[in-house]
Amino acid sequence: MSSPPFIDQEAGELDLSQIRTEVFPLAGLIVLFGGLALLMFLITLLVAGNSLLGGVFTVVSQFILAIGTGLVLMYVIARGVQLADE
Repeated sequence: MSSPPFIDQEAGELDLSQIRTEVFPLAGLIVLFGGLALLMFLITLLVAGNSLLGGVFTVVSQFILAIGTGLVLMYVIARGVQLADE
């Protein structure tokens, strides 16, 4: 039987090195898509304002957030399945 993820089998405590290893790629994805959406939103505020182009940029930033959320969730599920098989 395999050990539960993120638990050090000898000490029975949290395996902080494995947690750090898993956090960095996840944080990278979140920062990537959050930064892209923030960039689009700032362009909207600074350039487009209340015009039709501003509405389009706002919709694009929301779309980036939706796609990013989906990709992060798929990554978490796929990585969880991989960890469960180890």
